[in-house]
Amino acid sequence: MKQGTPCLRWQLEHTDTFGGDANYSWINREDVMIPSQYSGPWIVRRAKEIMGLTQLQHTTADLGAYIRVDFKQHNQVLFITLIS
Repeated sequence: MKQGTPCLRWQLEHTDTFGGDANYSWINREDVMIPSQYSGPWIVRRAKEIMGLTQLQHTTADLGAYIRVDFKQHNQVLFITLIS
């Protein structure tokens, strides 16, 4: 990343689901910096790459304060939350 590029801090939470809801019987968390000019699909691709989930098919819901990425075939979810 170039020095001086404005970035936003995002928290990634990857966990299991039960009945479609986050279950949190296990969880992986990461805080990442992503350049502020990127949004939507690019952020999801980058988050999946960081968490090692690029090979999984997903559905996405952008809920404003966070992005929910569901991996229904694997009963898992990834929350991408803007921190600052």
